[in-house]
Amino acid sequence: MKALALIFLTMCFCLISFLAFSHEGHEQPAPATATAAAQPASGTRDAKTWFTDTPLQDQNGNTLRFYSDALQNRVVLLNVIFTSCTDACPLITQKLKEVREALGDKADGITFISLTSDPLRDTPAVLKAYTLKQGVDGPHWLFLTGDKAQMDLVLGRIGQVIPSPEQHSTQLIVGDVANKRWSKIRPDAPAAAIAQRLQLLTMPVAGR
Repeated sequence: MKALALIFLTMCFCLISFLAFSHEGHEQPAPATATAAAQPASGTRDAKTWFTDTPLQDQNGNTLRFYSDALQNRVVLLNVIFTSCTDACPLITQKLKEVREALGDKADGITFISLTSDPLRDTPAVLKAYTLKQGVDGPHWLFLTGDKAQMDLVLGRIGQVIPSPEQHSTQLIVGDVANKRWSKIRPDAPAAAIAQRLQLLTMPVAGR
């Protein structure tokens, strides 16, 4: 099973690791070198198997399947937050708000997905209140929660095994899901630089 998980992880991610936003309680991943992305032989099916179609709830109480409804055929930015966080999480949320503003008319083609690391507290209603307080409630920004088992599964599939809410990584994961292009970005990068990376992912892949 471990070997299978490693194969799926290699197929679905080309992740470039940087130091994350630093603050007490939040995990700071070690630097790693980039690796070439392998192409799954069966494409979408393999991605769906890896990410899973776990049902989660968004900030409006709608049930979404993680792969089919949130990821499939989209350019996405993923990050992990918890609403009772008083330092890095709201700062990063505001940074991502700036990123969407920097994207201008391209913003509607990119989906931001904020996953809670504290599902026992972060119900859809709590997430909704957070989005309204932060001024980020919109159709192209999903704040997702579920029961603990569901969130542990989904977070594990994006490389986050979280003993407690505060120990999540603050790195941003950006991806062109259809073409299996993925990378990580440090959250203290300039908003314009993050926006530019996302815009590049919306461009067609040469030779396809």
